[in-house]
Amino acid sequence: MTPGKRLGIGTLSVAMVLGLSSWASGWFIPTETTVTELSPGVFFRKTQTKPEFIGCNQGWVVFRDFVLVIDANFPNQADEVIKLIRKTTNKPIRYVFDTHYHGDHADGNAKYTKLGAVAIASENSRALFDTKGIAGFQKSQKEKKEEYGPLGYDKPSLYFPRRLVIDDGTMRVELIHFGHAHTAGDAIAWLPKQRIAFTGDSCVNGAFNYTGDSNTETWIGVLTELAKLPIKMIAPGHGETSSKALIATQKRYFVELRQAIQKAVDDGKTLAEIKTSIDLPWYKKWTGVDVKTREENIEHVFAELTGKKAKKK
Repeated sequence: MTPGKRLGIGTLSVAMVLGLSSWASGWFIPTETTVTELSPGVFFRKTQTKPEFIGCNQGWVVFRDFVLVIDANFPNQADEVIKLIRKTTNKPIRYVFDTHYHGDHADGNAKYTKLGAVAIASENSRALFDTKGIAGFQKSQKEKKEEYGPLGYDKPSLYFPRRLVIDDGTMRVELIHFGHAHTAGDAIAWLPKQRIAFTGDSCVNGAFNYTGDSNTETWIGVLTELAKLPIKMIAPGHGETSSKALIATQKRYFVELRQAIQKAVDDGKTLAEIKTSIDLPWYKKWTGVDVKTREENIEHVFAELTGKKAKKK
């Protein structure tokens, strides 16, 4: 397959990648799932988000003798990705890297370990896999019996503190944990030769930020460190691929959200008043939705800045 081309999921027909993307560019298609070969042997699967959210974006890298998968996704999506990988190579899947513990990034681990793969994650995510991760998996087992069925919860068996390098002389992937961003254990996959960064949910392209496990202050710091890499392309955890400029856009959201909420607090506004008055016009141009609709994010940042959690309805 020619790098920079897309595979149609159903027919494997080829379509040109039109360029760097965002909602504002007008060609983001939330109902579409596509696979793109970003560079020889480096694949990116952008998953649909509407009308049904089916999971995270994923990637896989073909080394000389094996394959590394980036993010396991949900179990049913892992099945789909394994089929897609088999259309690009017959090499064994040796590693599956979970950028963080959330179910849409890690619940499909068992599908890969069954094939002999080793699941990898950052050391700072270990406690989250052991608690929230397994709790979420067990909840999904009850709610999605057909998909999860008898599957066991397969946590990573290999954890790394700050950086783990996989290099066989033909491909090099650096797994890097910069700090607490979307979750305490976020890590990225960095391909220095191709200058491609698979960022998981540390950096997304669109209205996909969930802040429930985050620290938005340190998240800004993580994005600052991420921007120091000589990145050419971002393959985000959700949304279309983009240039390095996406990091600045993602960072701007948290910086300005925190500034706006802090100013409102200083002016004596309540959380309810902040929810109805906050305005970041550029955010809609980027994501396609009004910043006011991201209530969970507003509540989370308000709690960070004031120590007051929103009352549950």
